[in-house]
Order: sequence, then structure tokens, then C-alpha cells
Amino acid sequence: MNTGITEEQRDIYTITRLNREARMVLEDSFPPSLWVRGEISNLAQPGSGHIYFSLKDKHSQVRCAMFRGANRHLRFAPENGQEVLVRAGVSLYEGRGEFQLIVEAMEPAGAGALQQAFEKLKQRLLEEGLFAEDHKQPVPAFPGTIGVVTSPTGAAVRDIIQVLGRRYAVADVIVYPVPVQGDGAAQQIAETIHVANRRQECDVLILARGGGSLEDLWSFNEETVARAIYRSVIPVVSGIGHEIDFTIADFVADQRAPTPSAAAELVSPDSTSLKSTLNNLHSQLHLRVTGLLSYHLRNVTQLGKRLPRPTYLLQNMTQRTDDLATRLRLALDNGITLRLARLNRFADILRSRNPLQQLAGYRTRCAELEKQLKNQLARSLNAREKQLDFLSHSLKTVSPLATLERGYAIVTDEDENIVRRADQLRENAGISTRFSKGSIRSTVNKISTDNE
Repeated sequence: MNTGITEEQRDIYTITRLNREARMVLEDSFPPSLWVRGEISNLAQPGSGHIYFSLKDKHSQVRCAMFRGANRHLRFAPENGQEVLVRAGVSLYEGRGEFQLIVEAMEPAGAGALQQAFEKLKQRLLEEGLFAEDHKQPVPAFPGTIGVVTSPTGAAVRDIIQVLGRRYAVADVIVYPVPVQGDGAAQQIAETIHVANRRQECDVLILARGGGSLEDLWSFNEETVARAIYRSVIPVVSGIGHEIDFTIADFVADQRAPTPSAAAELVSPDSTSLKSTLNNLHSQLHLRVTGLLSYHLRNVTQLGKRLPRPTYLLQNMTQRTDDLATRLRLALDNGITLRLARLNRFADILRSRNPLQQLAGYRTRCAELEKQLKNQLARSLNAREKQLDFLSHSLKTVSPLATLERGYAIVTDEDENIVRRADQLRENAGISTRFSKGSIRSTVNKISTDNE
């Protein structure tokens, strides 16, 4: 249908423009962020760190993309068939013109979502060996410096410092301040544990927080904190929440205390008890040393009476030395005589096997082989030259250039096709004619065939 509008006057969309404007319409028609519930299917997790999947219900499905920056905050491992809640923005993938959701956050749907995430992570880390007893380090009995990773303003840090000051005031205490709940708290806790390990200024670390709900304690259930504790070369004692509270950090830590105060007691010996023990040990040591000195003094007295006279020992040793020196001189003389005889025998063998004679024979053989090689090379080169002359002559015989030399020419049409018959051309057509030397460009004025 001709509408009278030229192609230049029409507003023609490219596919890229169409998809881009459709994406903008979609994104402007929905809130920037909305919650969607559905079942995961077609889950794919490539090496880029992004997650691609479909969300479906009984009647429909929609493609979803969760990029690496968002999925690193996931508290569980998504699986096909799992029902989830996602916070996402509506968009369109321009490359395929495909409607999709850009997922910003995801959590398991239904009651107990956090507990479910907790159990899944606990099981996975257990299977990886992060809770293994053979990996746990002993807590030093008398630490010189104690590090405390906790909130600087909470009750936990005050309780820990009070207990350490009462029980073990000789130790230095370093507080590593971190947030203990909220967004980013887990990452900061993990980074602080890494910092303490790099500095190597503590003999033991206390990871502590006061009590709270599962949501309040969730920073200590994050995988990044668990792996930081596992990689720590400094022993870590956890004191998180109350006695009934258990976190992933408790299972990975080298030792778990039910409260922050109990963690402080676990890493610190009681100085009063130590002082009493030291006094008892001092008394026992004094009695033991006095008894040992008396015993050894009696032994020294008795041994002194049985000790032989030094002059007799010196005379005996001098005589023994002279005897050994005489035997040594005889052994040296005999050894030298034997070695001279062996040396003379080897010299005779070498003279009988002079390599100069063998070298003369090898030189003669080399000269003969060199002469044979030169003759063979000359014959081979002569044969190759004759073969080359023959092939060159054959090539010139079949070469089209030789044909041109005899007065023939090659005619081609405007498309560079070789013209073999006159009926291949039409009048006024351009042709090219190549001679042995040079070519011409001409136009066909008349065509005659053999039948005319």
C-alpha cells in the first residue's frame, strides 16, 4: 500500500530502540522496588557470580537476574523448587527483548525463614569441616594480651573488662570496636578478625555480644564471619548472647562461652588462686631443693674418697698416648706403601691403553666418511638439477604465457569472465584483451557467429 510517505519521512524503529523504549515504559509503570513471591526454577549460577532463575506460580513465570553485588548478602543457598520472597525492580533485557525482574534481595518464604537459613548454613559448614574438633586451637593458659571484638558501647565490653581486671589485671586488653548488628556488621566483624591476625598483637580473641533475638544475633550467623574465625591463627573464644543462644560463630570458634563474662573468665586465670598456688609450690620447691642438696653433698663426699690419684691417671694416659702414636705411624707407613703399589699398577694400565692410537684410527675413518659424503652430495645435487630443468621446461610448455607468445590473446568481459564464444557478448559491451605484452580495453560493435 502506497501512502505517499517516503522511507526517509517514516519514523522507523530499530530493534535496539524498540527494546530500550519498551524497557523505559516498563520501569516507569511500576514502583522502583516491589515484593514478589514465587517458586525458583531454571536456577543458574555461572562463574561471574550472578544468579539467573525463573519465578513461577501455578499459571505463569517470569525471568529473574540477581547480580553479584546483591547476592553476596544472601543468608541461604537458593535451590530449584524453593519458595522465596524477592524484592525486585521490573525491567526488560534488551538483548533478547525479554521481560525480567532485577532482584535486589531474596529470602525464603513462610515462617521460620531465618531459622531455615541458619540450619542450611550450619549443615553446609559442618560438611565442609569448619566445626571439626581437630582444627580447634587450645586457649593459652596465661595470655599476655587479650583482644576483644565487640561493640565499644555495649554492656558486653564493660562486663569483660570488669572480669579481666578482677581476675587477671596483669594482662593487656585491646578492644577492636565493631557494630554487632545491622547491615554490614558481619563484614566489619570479619575484617576486624583479619586485622587482628595481621597485627599479631594478641594471644587470644574474645568475640562477644549481649543477648537478643535471632535477628539481633544474625551478624554472627553470617558465612563471612564463620570463615574469618576458621582462618584465624589466633585462638577465638565466642561469648555471644545468653546461655541458650547458639550462633554459627559458636560452632566455629575454638571455644564457646555461654556469656561475654564467662568468655572473659575462660581466657583469664584467677590471680588470687594463682598466688596461693604459687606460694604452695614455692614451699614444696624449697623443701625439695634442700633435700636434693643434702643428698648430692653426701654422694660427692663418698665419691671423693673413691676417686683415684690424678698423677696415676696422667701417667696412664701418657703411656696410652705413646702406644697409640706408635701404632698410627706403622699404619701410615703400611698404607702409603700399598697406595704406591696400586698407583704404579694403574699407571701401567693407562700406558697400555693410550688413546692416541685410537684417535689415529678414528681420524682415518673420518677422512674416508667425509670423502664419501662429498661424492654422495655431488651426485644428489646433479640429479636434482636435471629434475629441475625438466620440470621448468614442462611448466613453460603448458603456461598460458607461452600461448600468448605465439600470437594468441585472452578476452574477458566486464565481469572479468573469459570469453570463449561470440554469443557470450552483446553489442556495445566493454571487453578487455590481454596480449603477451600489454592489454587493451575496447567496445563490441558487431557480433558474428559461425552460422552467419
